[in-house]
Amino acid sequence: MKTATKLAVVLVLVLASYGNVALAQDVDTQAFKAADMEMMKNMDSAPYSGNADVDFRLHMIPHHEGAIAMTKVALKYAKDVDTKRLAQNIIDSQEKQVADMQTWLRKHGH
Repeated sequence: MKTATKLAVVLVLVLASYGNVALAQDVDTQAFKAADMEMMKNMDSAPYSGNADVDFRLHMIPHHEGAIAMTKVALKYAKDVDTKRLAQNIIDSQEKQVADMQTWLRKHGH
C-alpha cells in the first residue's frame, strides 16, 4: 500500500473517531439542555402567593428538581469519579430538601 493511501486510511479513521466523540457529547449536552429547559418551564409555571415563605419554597422546589435531573445526567455520562460523587451528594441533599419544603407547604396549607 502506498504511503499516501495509508495516510488517507489513517485520516479517515481518525476523523471517524472524532465524529463518535462529538456524537457522545451531543447526547449528554442534549440531556443537560432538556433538564434545564424543563426546570425553567416548571419554575416559570410556579405560582406566586404574595407570601415570601411560601413563594421561596414554591420556586425552589422546581429549581432543586431541575438540579436533581441535571445531576442524574452527570451520573450517566460523567467519567470523573469526583464529578459522580458530587452529583450523588447533590441528589441526596436536594431530594431531602425538596421533601422538607413539600412537607412545610402541606403543614402550612399549601
